[in-house]
Amino acid sequence: MSVIDLGEYGADFTANPYPYYAKLRETGPVHRVLTPDGATVWLVVGHEEARAALADPRLSKSPSVIGLTMLDEQVVGPNLLVLDPPDHTRLRRLVAGEFTGRRVEALRPRIQRLTDDLVDAMAPAGRADLVDALAFPLPITVICELLGVPAADHDTFRRWSNEIVSPSGATPEAEAIEGFATYLDELVEDKRASGPADDLLSALVAARTEDGDRLSLPELRGLAYLLLVAGHETTVNLIANAVRALLTHPDQLAALRADPGLLDGTVEEALRWEGPVETATYRFSREPVTLGATVIPAYEPVLVSLASGDRDPERFPDPDRFDITRDPRGHLAFGHGVHYCLGAPLARLEAGIALRTVLDRFPRLELDAEPGALDWITGMLMRGTRRLPVRW
Repeated sequence: MSVIDLGEYGADFTANPYPYYAKLRETGPVHRVLTPDGATVWLVVGHEEARAALADPRLSKSPSVIGLTMLDEQVVGPNLLVLDPPDHTRLRRLVAGEFTGRRVEALRPRIQRLTDDLVDAMAPAGRADLVDALAFPLPITVICELLGVPAADHDTFRRWSNEIVSPSGATPEAEAIEGFATYLDELVEDKRASGPADDLLSALVAARTEDGDRLSLPELRGLAYLLLVAGHETTVNLIANAVRALLTHPDQLAALRADPGLLDGTVEEALRWEGPVETATYRFSREPVTLGATVIPAYEPVLVSLASGDRDPERFPDPDRFDITRDPRGHLAFGHGVHYCLGAPLARLEAGIALRTVLDRFPRLELDAEPGALDWITGMLMRGTRRLPVRW
């Protein structure tokens, strides 16, 4: 099979990859590609095949299958994105209880207060960067409060996190990961020294595994690292992408304003139409795996395009149309299978509160820049813009 060089598409692929994914789907659901950052991988672009790949245990999450260790795993510790069952099952169980629908719903009053405060601070200026003013500070504050991280450190986390999900170079990325590891070492030691407290990291420090062992320091670091990065980075882009989708589709914005009952459907359609994660993190074939008519050999890296799968016309009619009244159930924005996003209920709640509050407070909300001038996040992991200028 020939290798398709996605890097040849340049900045246009970063700004709008969907036409390119559509062309790939027309010739098959699985392709061997060279990513813009120079990796040769198998890329899954069909919805049915993507869903199958996400749940296939033959596609391991551990890079050790091909003899590699990711830098963050080396420096920080193992996290849920590089583990398979039973290790994945053991660690996920320790934190899953904090993200059930009932536990998350209990956070609604606090999330609403935070959102109201942020919107109050925005209001007098008449214009703002929605990412800086709301989409970033809301989820980072929520996840930091949940974990017990001081508010003074939020901006530092943002700088590190941005570098990790969209690296500007090998050295800055390594420095960000090292910074996270050192900080988390100190934070874990503080939690151990201060004793029981009402936050998730303190609970994890005190927790014992099923066989009576405590979590190791690398395991604690890895869990905290993933929750901090994944716990806010995806929600930043979910909120900003949803607002941008509405502002560039005035008919849909008008429909939502006319019928607030469409709010949940709007969040789901935003997740499908332009979700915050473009491709799921790497998988690695333990043995030959057949997807569609393509056999992926053993010991190969595999990327599953959530963005492409959710624009597959075989699954969603007229998939490029943003329609808040459609039934988007079955979208892949949060993944599928045992690695389904742990924080999905929290992300949905934050996005819904943010959307409703902003639209209620700013009846004349509109973009303050041409859509074509927006600065898109580079790479194939995250989908969103670094800034979203708006005015009201």
